Amino acid sequence: MEYSASELMDMVGVRSRKTLREKYLRPALDLGLIEMTVPDRPRSRNQRYRLRRGE
Repeated sequence: MEYSASELMDMVGVRSRKTLREKYLRPALDLGLIEMTVPDRPRSRNQRYRLRRGE
């Protein structure tokens, strides 16, 4: 399942995109837990995030 930044903000109870990015998205991306659906355009309005599948 894929989620937008707005949907993730609602899920975790965060009001600021900056907070979501710094405290949740960046660490999860760095650890390889989640991935972007449009990795070559990280600021795309169509960007979504999904759990990475086990390799």
